[in-house]
Amino acid sequence: MIRTQRLAAGVCALLAALAAGIAFPAPASADETTANAPKVDLVLDVSGSMRARDIDGQSRMAAAKQAFNEVLDATPEEVRLGIRTLGANYPGDDRKTGCKDTAQLYPVGPLDRTDAKTAVATLSPTGWTPIGPALLKAAGDLDGGEGSKRIVLITDGEDTCAPLDPCEVAREIAAKGIGLTIDTLGLVPSTKLSRQLSCIAEATGGTYTSVEHTAELTDRVNQLVDRAADPVVTPVATQGADACAKAPTLKSGLYTDREEFGQQRWYRVDVLPGQELRASVSVAADRAVNPDYGTLLRAVTAHGREIVRGEAAGNGRTDVISTGLRYPKAERDDDGDKPAAETVCLQVTNSFSAASSVKSTPGMPLELTIDVVDGPSNASDVASFGLGRGWWLLGALVLAGFVAGLLWGWLSRWRIAVWRTN
Repeated sequence: MIRTQRLAAGVCALLAALAAGIAFPAPASADETTANAPKVDLVLDVSGSMRARDIDGQSRMAAAKQAFNEVLDATPEEVRLGIRTLGANYPGDDRKTGCKDTAQLYPVGPLDRTDAKTAVATLSPTGWTPIGPALLKAAGDLDGGEGSKRIVLITDGEDTCAPLDPCEVAREIAAKGIGLTIDTLGLVPSTKLSRQLSCIAEATGGTYTSVEHTAELTDRVNQLVDRAADPVVTPVATQGADACAKAPTLKSGLYTDREEFGQQRWYRVDVLPGQELRASVSVAADRAVNPDYGTLLRAVTAHGREIVRGEAAGNGRTDVISTGLRYPKAERDDDGDKPAAETVCLQVTNSFSAASSVKSTPGMPLELTIDVVDGPSNASDVASFGLGRGWWLLGALVLAGFVAGLLWGWLSRWRIAVWRTN
């Protein structure tokens, strides 16, 4: 009898295991995980000009090393990261040799933080600035795989190896259709450098950032490495109008447009009762602009009444300025009819300006995120936004304080009565 029970239990366990194997697919293989892993190649300028001591009292090279060490510590495990240098090895005056001076300091792959930091510590400002050749080699470093690919170029000077124009190199890389993005960072940049790095980034849909402090460099590189690990979302091109009545109606998603200096762009979103509209906008200063500027995002009714707004200001130390808003629409009374959507008009305005020599067209890149989601279940939840289920804790604390006060009062009166008796 016991043997029969054990046999039956074994058969049941076997069937359960087989059912589990059918119900749950096998995990992805190591080869699939590697093929889909995001890749980032950090391309660092190690030319002689990196000796300049104008970043927080230290040399540009020291600031870059410090930033790299912090970035390596924070790199997500799933990211395959590599480091390429330009101008790190040839100290001579022969231009032909200097323009070939780019090398892979750390190969793109699983990150050994200790080895990568050791490699970075050996760098010393040396030679030329072959940005174009370095970008071509970096694109080769990232070859293969289905994951996102990103080059992050950090330099303090424009390319010294023309006629291999780095902007043309970036366009050539983009034309290959391999989905590679180049982001550029200029250390204490000049107008000429900013123009060149903006062109490189724009050719591949990347970003350009000017950097004057070590913390800025660390934060920006960290953001770009983290962005490589995020799911790739392809923005949809749209064209805003000069009035709400003419504006395109957008659904939840990511959109791109262009906006000239001081221009207004209008978009429309339909929001049903019980839904919540969340919107954000970023405007990139992809050319030299005057300091002190701002971006305004307004949600207004179709009749022009303002519902809510978000605004942000800059002073010239950032190249992308962003703001957002949130509009919870409460439930209306249920009268049996299908609820009607409310048309919300979104107005994007900027106060950028520039010298007369700066081209105003095409407009600056604008990125608009729209998210229409189910809102809180009732109006009281909207009113208590931010506290949510914390009400019960607040109530418990109030009750505990009340009881403690009563006990303390009773105890004090008892002690006084005892003292008077004695």
